[in-house]
Amino acid sequence: MTTIKQNTLRWALCLAAMLALMAGAATGAKASSGGASSTAGAPGADLAFSPFRYAGASWYGPGLWGNKTACGATLRRGTIGVAHKTLPCGTTVKFVYHGHAIVTQVIDRGPYVNGRAFDLTQAAGEALGFEGVGRLRFAVALSYARPR
Repeated sequence: MTTIKQNTLRWALCLAAMLALMAGAATGAKASSGGASSTAGAPGADLAFSPFRYAGASWYGPGLWGNKTACGATLRRGTIGVAHKTLPCGTTVKFVYHGHAIVTQVIDRGPYVNGRAFDLTQAAGEALGFEGVGRLRFAVALSYARPR
């Protein structure tokens, strides 16, 4: 049997978790829309994402423009996409880095360097303000969310 203290602690933990989720959702909307409320047409607005995790990343592009990616797209200067070794081509992924957020798709394979899970295209890196090599937050799209 549970005591009153245990029940109170459970409710407090549930409340704290809900507040943290709501704060994260508000921060995510602020990061992806510059603080404006999200609209129905915003990229990724109709998707449900996994919890955010951290991963090592780098970016690529110059010298490869005009080449086909492993998923069949032609890499151009303005191509916003990401390379990943195992996620299926076309998988939607959301990235957050220093208050900037993008939603993009897996368009290539790689990176083949230890400690890195993603290789952003140059345009994706620029959209995030990501330079060189580092760690960023990511969430993989699970499914389409229910219509509101």
